[in-house]
Amino acid sequence: MEQGDGHIVNTASLAGLRGVPGLGVYCTTKFAVVGLSESLVQELAVAGSGVGVSVLCPGFVQTRIGESTRNAPPSLAGWLGTEAETATRELGSALAAAGIPPTDVAEAVFDAVRTNRFWVIPHTRAALAATASRHRWMETGVLPEVGIEETLRP
Repeated sequence: MEQGDGHIVNTASLAGLRGVPGLGVYCTTKFAVVGLSESLVQELAVAGSGVGVSVLCPGFVQTRIGESTRNAPPSLAGWLGTEAETATRELGSALAAAGIPPTDVAEAVFDAVRTNRFWVIPHTRAALAATASRHRWMETGVLPEVGIEETLRP
């Protein structure tokens, strides 16, 4: 703010736009990132700051998430190599492999910073479907179904 310009990019996820069964803790943290970012962009606007804010909410991206156990703290040593860890790692790898290239995400972030756009949504269809689903749920009270296939399409 002292410089009068700059840009903050916070990384959330599509899981910050919609709850997902079995991912309550993950969704909670991603919802928090979206809420923090929304509040921050509004606070900076009220203050007349030249600092921009964007929140990145990607779906699946071709990353090395299936190899993330390489960074596991010693406290998780007992979990590594278990059936649950193997299944989790394999699922993460498969979903990442089906995702979009990281270069697509990087280009979207760069464009958002350059144009001072708040929402960075590489998986637009999935984000809009999540938002529409939440809106229908609010109107009807009918719990929406959650399908993983919608998060695979940009």
